[in-house]
Amino acid sequence: MTVTRVLVGTVGVALMGVGASLLTDVRDLTGVLVWLGGAVLLHDVLLAPLVLLAGLVLVRGRARGPVRGALVVGGALTVVALPVLLRPGRRANASVLPLDYPRNWLIALAVVGTVMVLAWAVRGLVGRRRPPT
Repeated sequence: MTVTRVLVGTVGVALMGVGASLLTDVRDLTGVLVWLGGAVLLHDVLLAPLVLLAGLVLVRGRARGPVRGALVVGGALTVVALPVLLRPGRRANASVLPLDYPRNWLIALAVVGTVMVLAWAVRGLVGRRRPPT
């Protein structure tokens, strides 16, 4: 497990370096900093408390972890998709947003839900196979 953590950490640091290098191309960092600050606030003030509350109130037992994970991923997908979802309709330039984003957002949420159900089922199967202690 330690090797996996080191590898994942190394990849994460490398990707942070790529992101930092891309910031050198930005002419006005104020907009980027406002966007990043807003994302942190949105996550810490709204998304995380709602996920934890929903996991606490709605789910008990082995399903709590997969449900919370699905809520976190679904919430993040929704936050990323909000600008497009809140401005439906035709664009002046059709090449700016050429895909059907609401449909693709729903497909992504369906995939998250499917993975959550599979994770819950695997937890149930693994839990049944373990001998009682």
